[in-house]
Amino acid sequence: MAGRGRSSDRIEPSFSGRPARDDDEFSLDADDRVIGSRSARRGGSRPPPQRPARQRRREPRELEGGGFFGFLRRVVYWCVVLFIWAGIGVAGLVVYYGSRMPSASTWAIPERPPNVKITAVDGSVIANRGATGGEALSLENMSPYIPEAVIAIEDRRFYSHFGVDPLGLGRAIVTNLTAGHMVQGGSTLTQQLAKNLFLSPERTLERKVQEVLLALWLEQKYTKDQILAMYLNRVFFGSNAYGVEAASRRYFNKSARDVNLGEAAVLAGLLKAPSRLSPARDADAANARAQLVLAAMREQGFITDSEVKTAMSQTPASAKSYWSGAGHYVADMVMDQLPGLIGDVKEDVIVDTTIDKSLEKKAEQSLVDVLDKEGGKLDASQAALVSIDGTGAIRALVGGKDYATSQFNRAVKAKRQPGSSFKPFVYAAALEKGLTPFSVFNDAPIRIGDWTPENYEKKYNGEVTLATALSKSLNTVAAQLVMYDGPDQVIKLAHRLGIESELQPNASIALGTSEVSLMELTASYAAFMNGGYKATPHVIRRVTTADGKVLYENTYDSPPRVMSEQIAAQMNAMMMGVIDNGTGKSAKIPGWQAAGKTGTTQNSRDALFVGFTSNLTTGVWFGNDDGKPMKKVTGGGLPAKAWKEFMIAAHKGLSPAPLFGNGQLIGDPNGQPMAQTAPDGGQPVTAEVPPPTTIGGIISGVFGGNENANRYPQAPVRQPTATAGNGPIPPADVAEGNGGGYGNVVPPGDVGAPQTTSSVQPRRTTLLDLIMGQ
Repeated sequence: MAGRGRSSDRIEPSFSGRPARDDDEFSLDADDRVIGSRSARRGGSRPPPQRPARQRRREPRELEGGGFFGFLRRVVYWCVVLFIWAGIGVAGLVVYYGSRMPSASTWAIPERPPNVKITAVDGSVIANRGATGGEALSLENMSPYIPEAVIAIEDRRFYSHFGVDPLGLGRAIVTNLTAGHMVQGGSTLTQQLAKNLFLSPERTLERKVQEVLLALWLEQKYTKDQILAMYLNRVFFGSNAYGVEAASRRYFNKSARDVNLGEAAVLAGLLKAPSRLSPARDADAANARAQLVLAAMREQGFITDSEVKTAMSQTPASAKSYWSGAGHYVADMVMDQLPGLIGDVKEDVIVDTTIDKSLEKKAEQSLVDVLDKEGGKLDASQAALVSIDGTGAIRALVGGKDYATSQFNRAVKAKRQPGSSFKPFVYAAALEKGLTPFSVFNDAPIRIGDWTPENYEKKYNGEVTLATALSKSLNTVAAQLVMYDGPDQVIKLAHRLGIESELQPNASIALGTSEVSLMELTASYAAFMNGGYKATPHVIRRVTTADGKVLYENTYDSPPRVMSEQIAAQMNAMMMGVIDNGTGKSAKIPGWQAAGKTGTTQNSRDALFVGFTSNLTTGVWFGNDDGKPMKKVTGGGLPAKAWKEFMIAAHKGLSPAPLFGNGQLIGDPNGQPMAQTAPDGGQPVTAEVPPPTTIGGIISGVFGGNENANRYPQAPVRQPTATAGNGPIPPADVAEGNGGGYGNVVPPGDVGAPQTTSSVQPRRTTLLDLIMGQ
């Protein structure tokens, strides 16, 4: 029973009729236990023993907790997650854009555009030409201030980063966000070099990724110094200057080897904005930027406070707006000729020229002085000068008043009428035909067809020797000589001496109506100076590569003879008279023998003086580019004055030396300098020759005569000559008995008084003969 009673008192646990627990644990209350019921039945009053409740398991939310630290933990957690995903994204972009680039095994530094370094005879640089505008220099050869300044302002951790500078990039981002606009870049010098070498300037994500990859490649393949040198020799500095050498010469007219601290700061400052900060455009902005560069250099420990103060006084205030100086006319001329000598320029080359820089500066100054002093009042705005030695080497060349204003080379490319400066070729041709400086012509009105040449002063002198006619630049005598020689003979001699331009075979060639360049005219005069040898004008002596390999060397050391010594000596003596007592008196050089000839074209559109000493032959031209007439400017005026100023400066310190022939006539029994009279001291003798038949007379006869025939007598034509010994001589009946063997010949023609007959038979001349130059 007992057992049944106990059994009947057992209470089984139940899960119904009670609220569910959140913790889903199994538990019993005291009322649910059997022992509790038994005790109650026995009437005990002691409460049942309490068992401690089991601790509940907490949810994750409870483990995280709350408050600030919980928030901070969550931020860190998600930042790590985002960083991982960002890294995955960046890696994906790098892989994608990298796959669009050529294989790294094919990457190579592109060749730097070749530079042409043009030097004077003393080795100094005249100019650099090429896409870069300057030669490449190693870090050791450039001023040490330049790399220091660039590193300080552009990439202060250049020598410590691996091509990309995360710190610099982060600093740039913060700075730009603070400023609200782009004020600082995060690219390293290596990245900038990669961009300049391989990439376009467009700002895209693809280009930026490729820039980083290329920068890493550069850092792996080259040393820091090599990367810095490549950067400094290729970066753009404004004004078409690429590299520090080009920029230094552009802004300071000196090599990057010689740049001081202040100038280096200006160059480094240009890199931020080459055009806006150019000292040629805004000197104040350039100087302000240079101060920031100096401060950065001081902060990095490159310079001291005292050096900063010194540099501030060295910083240039301004720069010229463009390359200036007459040397650039020479440089342009060199670049025109270079392809014909060595072909395409594929590497850096050095061109040694014949130019003397001191003479070049003196030549430019002489033209500027005369133009500034008298050019304005005489309506002369331009001038040019060429100076050549006896071998044809160009020692000085000025193509215009100011290269910065106009780069057109008037000394080489402009072709203008030479005027009377062409007459020496006419006289030389006459001497080769047998006439002499003492041969007499009649200076009087003359007509050649419809052409009636007049003297500049519209006065006539009657009978004069050739020497007097040349010194006074008498047009009527020159016109007679052309008809005596034949235009073709004059042209042949001019071409032989060095005139390359096409010349028209007409009578007016005597007065220089065919156009030539100043350079070829001057070079032709050099044949008189050097005793009859051709002086081919040239400015390039040698072309070599940067490592010394000779690509070209001129061969003008054995010029051909183009004129006999006797003719050259006689012409020199005659042209001395032009300066001593003729139209070129303004060109007289104290203590030196000098010879030359003036030239003036119609209405003073062009004025020239070409002359020489024993050292140099120099030609000077004055005029206007548009052909506007000057105010009565002649070759004996402005050109002769500029010629004299230059030649005096060029001969300073040199011992005077006589001209070839010493100003004497070869064969003169008395050995005396040439005089403007017959050799025996008497009066010139007039030869008796028959009247010729001229083209004007033939045309007049065919068409019924000319009413002006009596007023303007016909011009003479060539008379027959004989050949004896070493050249043409006058006919025997006029050459004998006229003192010292020099015949005084008046070419045939109704010039002045009527001529008497002679035993010399006239040559039958037809219209065809005259047209063909026979």
